[in-house]
Amino acid sequence: MINLHDKVAVVTGGGRGIGRGITEKLLEAGAWVLVAQRQPLDTELAENEHVAYAHADLSRQEAPYTIAEAVKEAFGGADILVNNAGFMFEQSLEEMTEENWDRMMAVNLRAPVFLAKALLPQMRQRGGGSIINIGSIEGIGANPYHIAYCGSKAGVHGFTRAMAVDLGVDGIRCNAIAPGWINSDLSNDYINAQQDVEQAWKDLYAMHPVRRTGEPADIGGVAVFLASELSTFLTGQVLVVDGGRTAKLPLPF
Repeated sequence: MINLHDKVAVVTGGGRGIGRGITEKLLEAGAWVLVAQRQPLDTELAENEHVAYAHADLSRQEAPYTIAEAVKEAFGGADILVNNAGFMFEQSLEEMTEENWDRMMAVNLRAPVFLAKALLPQMRQRGGGSIINIGSIEGIGANPYHIAYCGSKAGVHGFTRAMAVDLGVDGIRCNAIAPGWINSDLSNDYINAQQDVEQAWKDLYAMHPVRRTGEPADIGGVAVFLASELSTFLTGQVLVVDGGRTAKLPLPF
């Protein structure tokens, strides 16, 4: 089992969805975790002595520096940063406004970059670290009406590589995870709203060579690996974790 007992992690949006899967896997490995998000922690996380909480609205410019101060106060600094928080909207180009575009880029692009900046002195002082950015297979391909989301996630993949080049000298590695379909209330509701629900699930599973969709813990396991000593020669990479979905060529029958 991977041992992160002496490590401190910051996970944005770490209380629910993919972020929750990452938080739980980091805790299983023995890490201390600061969860930064707008929503308060649920009872299970709030009562865990290895967990701290920072209220943060990542659309605001000061949020990264608030988070950096919070983890320093709670645990003395951070070794691991998981930039997980983000959001998505579906709009055609005709419908999309500059305000919607700007908010997407503020949360999905600006916040992770400047949170890395805010935590950089702590990581340097602690001898290095691991930055893990959550991208998406939509940073590689696209679904309809996801212009802003795809643009933001392609940007995550791009700045991941650039950070790896710049920060390697400090012993700081930077990688991204590009999840595919990960089960959540929102994704399940989408499938269950289809006209033929049973066929929709069958078709979805058929898109995946592993014949299932992903769970938050699947992303959490990869994040723990990237945070650990097992991946010290791995940096500047985007790891696609999608059950083989993007590897499978579509057939017309």
